[in-house]
Amino acid sequence: MRILTLILLFSMLFSMAGFAQSDRGTITGTITDAAGGVVANASVEARQVGTGAVYQAGTSATGNYTISQLPAGNYEMTVTLAGFKKFVRQGLAVEVAQTLRIDAQLEVGNTTESITVTEAVPLLKTESGEVSHNVTTERVDSLPILGIGSSQASSSGVRNPLVIVQLIPGTTFIAGSTSTVRINGAPTNSQSMLIEGQDATNMLGQGAGAQSQASVDAIQEIAVQTSNYAAEFGQAGGGVFNQTIKSGTNQFHGTAYDYFVNEALNAGQPFTNDGSGKLLRPTARRNDYGGTIGGPVWIPKIYNGHDKTF
Repeated sequence: MRILTLILLFSMLFSMAGFAQSDRGTITGTITDAAGGVVANASVEARQVGTGAVYQAGTSATGNYTISQLPAGNYEMTVTLAGFKKFVRQGLAVEVAQTLRIDAQLEVGNTTESITVTEAVPLLKTESGEVSHNVTTERVDSLPILGIGSSQASSSGVRNPLVIVQLIPGTTFIAGSTSTVRINGAPTNSQSMLIEGQDATNMLGQGAGAQSQASVDAIQEIAVQTSNYAAEFGQAGGGVFNQTIKSGTNQFHGTAYDYFVNEALNAGQPFTNDGSGKLLRPTARRNDYGGTIGGPVWIPKIYNGHDKTF
């Protein structure tokens, strides 16, 4: 019986440690009235635009609210309370492992009336002292940094998501037989790698370059925390890479791609002749191709996952 109790206790401790590290984001803030007084017991709701998922919270006696564990994506937030106009804030981008502060001021009126805010001046980040950078796959795809081939990507020649550090100050990335990452002068490859909040760090020790990495096209966003990150992200010397994977939405969507290398696109070697009066172009051919598809789970006449399953 004592052994069973110990097993259950250790299981709970490991489960709590697993939930501590998260790739989710948070929206927090304070709700006030036109006179600047805090508003208690207001209903706050965040709706993810792509999936229709709704996350709810309420304001405390001091007018504060927090909606945590939000999947990365675009949100619309509404605040309602009897005797006040509905407050609607659109275009909120919740990023991986980041806290977004949204304060709202309610105006006296009928709840059938609403005030919609679509744009606002970005506020100074005051919720944490960490230095972090969020990079989306769209940004990486639009820049010529995702090369293929052993001299550009890694020993396998497949596009490497670690190359995003080239967009971050104070970092270096060297491709080759093993990808070398160094952040803020820390030891080489001493970073921690998380995928959907789960630890995917190479356990071979410091200096080992290989990582468990997701396909570039499966990644929605990568948050790189380079310093002052929370204690929950322990065992990291050179920073924390937190990857979140794409999810389906209410709209079907997909991509097809082929990243390739071919000598026909290369310049010829100077002062050479291939026998026909042209410059030599050594054979260099490599393809990285595939596709993606996403959307709601839909089985005709059986199940419609709209707003539920993706």
